[in-house]
Amino acid sequence: MSNYQWFNEILISWNQTHNNRMMPWKGIKNPYKIWISEIILQQTRVEQGISYYEKLVEKFPTLTHLANASEQELFALWQGLGYYNRCRNMLQTAKFLVLTNQAKFPKSYNSIRALKGIGDYTAAAIASFAYNLPYAVVDGNVVRVLSRIFGIKENFHTAAGKKFFQQFASELLDQTNSAIYNQAIMDFGATICTPLSPKCEVCSFSNKCIAFTTNSILIYPAKKEKITRKIRYFHFWLILNENKICIQKRTASDIWQNLYILPYLETESLEIFTHELPNESNSVPTILFSSTQVLSHQKIIARFYQINNIDNINYHSLENLFVPLDTLSQFGFPKTIISFFKKFNYL
Repeated sequence: MSNYQWFNEILISWNQTHNNRMMPWKGIKNPYKIWISEIILQQTRVEQGISYYEKLVEKFPTLTHLANASEQELFALWQGLGYYNRCRNMLQTAKFLVLTNQAKFPKSYNSIRALKGIGDYTAAAIASFAYNLPYAVVDGNVVRVLSRIFGIKENFHTAAGKKFFQQFASELLDQTNSAIYNQAIMDFGATICTPLSPKCEVCSFSNKCIAFTTNSILIYPAKKEKITRKIRYFHFWLILNENKICIQKRTASDIWQNLYILPYLETESLEIFTHELPNESNSVPTILFSSTQVLSHQKIIARFYQINNIDNINYHSLENLFVPLDTLSQFGFPKTIISFFKKFNYL
């Protein structure tokens, strides 16, 4: 710590005098609410996550409330955030803690880390922010700040890089005041040392920052290798019957598991043939809507068609469910379906 005392002093001084970043979970000590915020932020920007956090803690103010929720209730509130495994893990963890720990969050890093859906970063955040335990949080903001100021070329996106940054961040950590220190360095990265247009002219570290003094800001941190995404083509059928719409639950161990979608066909390309349609027709119906959704390892290209002749459709099969249009908000849908519903004012 002594070798980096200057870093700690500059950061805390900036935090006390200039940090005005506001978030509803900032500064709270409730481990349950901190956990909710951190799970949301695993794959979501702060600006988008705030409204979801507020809805979730209002609907489920305690672990017990969450443990008693149904998956469908949680999915409906989560709609639009994606990565629904986060929901499933939250629900399982809540139920586990109610059954095994009197609906209380554990107070040690290792016990927190052992919970389903909680990795190193989330465990460190909960341990630090809720209990002020000396664990350094290392997210993209922290990596960027440290990379630039200290001229670190290690790639965080490798196993060796993760280990390096975790060890270095732990060396810098204020062991007695980890909650304030961790929040300060993340806020500094989010508001001053930003990815593309850092505010170097007002940066408290500018005279010590290697990236700034060598005019090499944008080469730090080391870039993540580009991911090759599989492209998938989905054709969705809009099937209406009076004031009801046909939906189905996707149960396969694949994207959108346990979410509701429209009846569909997946093909190897955007081309579709008349014999593949769910009803007898001489031509492919008009495309109502097209959308593209980019996931971490997949790119979803979707087209939506209205099917008017439903005489030959077995919509009473186990897969399909006709529900009133005004009840759609009670179901959890993936972003691809939501974008279609909103386009045509079904949601």
